[in-house]
Amino acid sequence: MAMTRPPASGTPGDLARLRTAARRCRACDLWRPATQTVFGEGPADARRMVVGEQAGDHEDLAGRPFVGPSGHLLDEALQRAGLARESLYVTNVVKHFKFEQRGKRRLHQRADAAEVAACLRWLDREMDLLAPRYVLCLGALAAKTVIARDFSVMKQRGRWMRIGARRWALATVHPSLVLRLAGRGEGASARATFERDIAAFARPPGDDEEAG
Repeated sequence: MAMTRPPASGTPGDLARLRTAARRCRACDLWRPATQTVFGEGPADARRMVVGEQAGDHEDLAGRPFVGPSGHLLDEALQRAGLARESLYVTNVVKHFKFEQRGKRRLHQRADAAEVAACLRWLDREMDLLAPRYVLCLGALAAKTVIARDFSVMKQRGRWMRIGARRWALATVHPSLVLRLAGRGEGASARATFERDIAAFARPPGDDEEAG
């Protein structure tokens, strides 16, 4: 299978070139049924990065991350925490929408390990180019990819973790889970906890603080 590789080098602000290369990626078959690659967006000098799991139906159609119901919930939580989305770089681990066609509906499917591995090159390059100081992981896939394979979102959510000499990460559940819980009558509690985690993301630790 033909495989497009990210640029070998580039300036910190060279996201446009990386985005163009990602559009031609054929490292797995998710590009075939998808409408387009959903690359990250935000300032090239953003100190804060938000990493989700994978593009969804709304994102596939718009070509932008977190523009559907999950994105609206995230935006509201960020606003309540005093963070402007425009100041953040927002992306996903998997850049294509994986789905099963059911009549006119496209039902979300989770990317498998091979598909995730094929897409990691793009997240790695985004991280290299932006060099974010603080990373928010939304969902288990993002947390296990960015923080540690054995990371437990439900047990360790809302706590800052040092993941490098000058980089910290904090994880919480994906906003889609909050929306699903709302349909089961657990929405108020789930949303409050989610917003508390986002508020913690707005209060980053200092370099002399310990993780945890």
